[in-house]
Amino acid sequence: MVSLSAKAQNETQEKHTPKVGLVLSGGGAKGLAHIGVLKVIDSLGVKVDYVAGTSMGAIIGALYASGYSGNQLDSIFQGVDFDNIINDELPRTSTAFDQRDNMEKYAVKLPFDNYKVKLPSALSRGNNTYSLFLKLTLHVNQVKDFSELPIPFFCIATNIETGKQVVLDKGNLTQSMMASGALPSLFQPVVINGDILIDGGVVNNYPIDELRAKGVDIIIGVDVQDGLSNREELTSATDVLFQINNFRTINDMKIKVEKTDVYIKPNIKPYSVVSFNEGTKIIEAGKIAALSKLNIFRKLASYDEYDVKPKIRPQPIDSLVINEISVEGNEKYTRAYILGKLKLKNDEKISYDDFNKGINNLVATNNFKSFEYQLKNTKDKEGYDLIANLKESQINTFLKLGVHYDDLYKSAALLNITKKRVLFNNDLASLDLILGDNVRYNFEYLIDKGFYWSIGLNSRYNQFNRNINAQLLLDDDQIATNGLNKIDAKLKDQTNQFYLQTLFRRDFALSIGAEHKRLEVKSETISGNNPEDEFFFEKTDYLSLFGNLRLDTYDNKYFPTKGVYFNSDLHMYLYASNFNKDFENFSIAKADIGYAFSLLDKLAFNLQAHGGFKIGEDTTRTLDFALGGYGNNLINNFVPFVGYDFISLTGNSYVKASITADYEIYKNQHITAEANWANIEDNIFDTGEWFTLPDYRGYALGYAIDTFIGPIQAKYSYSPEQKQSTWFFNIGFWF
Repeated sequence: MVSLSAKAQNETQEKHTPKVGLVLSGGGAKGLAHIGVLKVIDSLGVKVDYVAGTSMGAIIGALYASGYSGNQLDSIFQGVDFDNIINDELPRTSTAFDQRDNMEKYAVKLPFDNYKVKLPSALSRGNNTYSLFLKLTLHVNQVKDFSELPIPFFCIATNIETGKQVVLDKGNLTQSMMASGALPSLFQPVVINGDILIDGGVVNNYPIDELRAKGVDIIIGVDVQDGLSNREELTSATDVLFQINNFRTINDMKIKVEKTDVYIKPNIKPYSVVSFNEGTKIIEAGKIAALSKLNIFRKLASYDEYDVKPKIRPQPIDSLVINEISVEGNEKYTRAYILGKLKLKNDEKISYDDFNKGINNLVATNNFKSFEYQLKNTKDKEGYDLIANLKESQINTFLKLGVHYDDLYKSAALLNITKKRVLFNNDLASLDLILGDNVRYNFEYLIDKGFYWSIGLNSRYNQFNRNINAQLLLDDDQIATNGLNKIDAKLKDQTNQFYLQTLFRRDFALSIGAEHKRLEVKSETISGNNPEDEFFFEKTDYLSLFGNLRLDTYDNKYFPTKGVYFNSDLHMYLYASNFNKDFENFSIAKADIGYAFSLLDKLAFNLQAHGGFKIGEDTTRTLDFALGGYGNNLINNFVPFVGYDFISLTGNSYVKASITADYEIYKNQHITAEANWANIEDNIFDTGEWFTLPDYRGYALGYAIDTFIGPIQAKYSYSPEQKQSTWFFNIGFWF
């Protein structure tokens, strides 16, 4: 190792303030130790003149070079959700309304290309990582030569085609950070100047020679690489592969350590490259290692006779002015489609959160293999130009699978085929085939036109057997004649819709359309004139017009911790086939609203209110409201209500309020307590019954595990009016 004291003495004799360089190695989560070292360097007033890094060292080094202090970096990384970064999870609200339900009902999704399963090149496209880095470096966005940053900087990446290192010292700082840290198989490669780049640690994990060539005199090096494991530690194939990969790196370090003037090796052996949940301890380990060089750092801090150039300090970014939008690389998807997903327009000021949501919206379509973008300072004008370059995905066919059990539809297996670009470049078709105790299907087709009116078709078929309240099927005289309170009925419903849909006030989805419904209800409990004939309560075709307005910002469909939900619907029934001989026009209006919030990290509440009423004739009862049961995706006007079995309470109008408390006792394990209250009967809004104390109450206590196939739930519910309890069970996503 070079003698620092002798070197400093020579520099003093020449009346030359030594230039200090900082080299930070790669090491995944272990690289958080760099932050602890930087905190010590800052606290002692050591001036760093050049920073070089690889992989995690490049990420932390770039942020430090752009003006962040060690303490600021500590605060930033303490607040980062690394699971979200690594898994590239997008917020639920990023997915379009028409695709959100689809996203939440499949356990397995397999992309197909030429009838073969096509796996992605990496687990993560790096969208969340890029968004974070862009926001953190926006204050130096105009700097294209990294030597002009507050502290000059460069990093190392690997050209995957040639196997050679690439020194990144100019261009887009955010892209350079991504390229240097693009760990193979975890993050997809980054294209810069035509080169396909991956993690620089593959070829040079400690770029000390390149840093020395920049003219620095004293180099501080922080090494967070793994050492070689012994035979007791090599217990798996992964351990062996890491050991083989480390041979070259460790041999290189034997030489590079001798070239380092101040060599710092934090004690981070207990941690792995993915131990981000141990970040606080890793940062502390870096601080302890740096403090062992306290005297040397104090010596370096004494050389304070230098000119300090003005620093560009990071500023919190709350809003952006987007002046011009440039989109390149799109062939099949129109500019209007892309801007509609981004929810951006020229010369518009938006919050940074809304800007980031727009990016997520586009990425969540999965129509693009890559989406690279940068914000370029607009000349002679406040704000930025958005420069976007995208590569469209060639994969347009997906096979999706799911399983489910609940108390209404019983057991079911789901097979889905989804195909994009069927007839037009911006369309999507999806077919669910549901096999099990009740065979069903659901077909959806949408031509997505972004900000303009999208065109959709939907056809679904549902069926189930259930003991239901006789009042949904019979009038009072018929009930009295037959002496029935419950009827064992089989319901079949086929609904076909044609609709137009657009975004309203950015976050609402407004739909208008026409609907055909074939509704069939039959029973063996009641016989007709011929005992062998099936008795039909309903066998009618209905035609209607409808309008729907939706808002859904829940962060999770099944266990929301924040967000708002609103869904209003108006159906005007204009025609019924001859089976319904006394049919007259009628309408049904209904609305749901919900608000989820968290009081503690693990405790969330969901407040909901529901209501609906019929306008016009009242001879058609099978489309009335029916309360009872637990679940999602219930058809027609069936409404969940714990404490009562499915379709137990009926009427042509109702109000309902509910509150759910959700405590996550362990990760993905939830204890829920639920209470709901309702009034339901005919014309409660005319009689004033809707505003009285509730006639019906239900309470439930549940336990749920959130798994990859969906929630596995058990609920015990009780009704004070009935003085009896009901159990509800569910396995998997609802469909």
